[in-house]
Amino acid sequence: MSKTQRVLLVAGVIALAVVVLPVVTQATHSWNNYHWARTSNPFTIKLGDNVSSTWDSYLATTSSDWSLSSVLDTVIVDGSTRPRSCKAKSGQGEVCSAKYGNTGWLGIASIYLTSGSHISAGTVKVNDTYFNTSTYNTPAWRNLVMCQEVGHIFGLDHQDENFNNPPLGTCMDYSSNPEPNQHPNAHDYEQLELIYEHVDDFTSVAASRVGISPQAMYDLDLAGPGQWGQLVDMSPDGRTSTFRLDFGHGNQIITFVIWVDAEDFVPGPDVRN
Repeated sequence: MSKTQRVLLVAGVIALAVVVLPVVTQATHSWNNYHWARTSNPFTIKLGDNVSSTWDSYLATTSSDWSLSSVLDTVIVDGSTRPRSCKAKSGQGEVCSAKYGNTGWLGIASIYLTSGSHISAGTVKVNDTYFNTSTYNTPAWRNLVMCQEVGHIFGLDHQDENFNNPPLGTCMDYSSNPEPNQHPNAHDYEQLELIYEHVDDFTSVAASRVGISPQAMYDLDLAGPGQWGQLVDMSPDGRTSTFRLDFGHGNQIITFVIWVDAEDFVPGPDVRN
């Protein structure tokens, strides 16, 4: 079975027509201009800590790394959700870890959009079912996935999506060699400056703006493909996928998925569709 077939199997063999385009290292890697609304720079994004003690140091490293940006800072706060459901909270990111089961995914990042491209909340899940295995239970893999998934909720895409290309030295490069890819690089910080070079006339980095988006969006448990909506993109090797759940009126949830390698995935009763 090819890796693409394996991804479709994990996704519940959803019948979708997907146009797969060649992916190359990007001169810019903004994620469709998704960004937090704010009235000035630098601004601060809260990261809710819903991870186990095993993950605390990796979350701290990720927070410290991204705070080196000239346009944004991060601060770790107490989490506001159960890690298993990892529900969103308006105006901040929630970062969660749990044994989510043999789902096929290693990590997922979801952004909650209002008015088309403004992020109003973000969630990150890292799956301890796989991080407790010898393949992924390494500092390099934990740093890469945590750093990358949090980077997605700022509006960053990948610099490269070819798993077998030489590593670029950034966590926004999903590579078979995680060692050089544990932290952001200069190009990531430059891209954040481009994304956030303009300011808005309102801020979405505040819980008081919960009314700008249906509360139902935040209450969802985005456990698996059945809750992620339409598959809209996939890397050529099937290692990453992007889904869109559209609520209408510019409100949608975009979920980015990192899949485990084919030989590490064993379908079972823990797969939730």
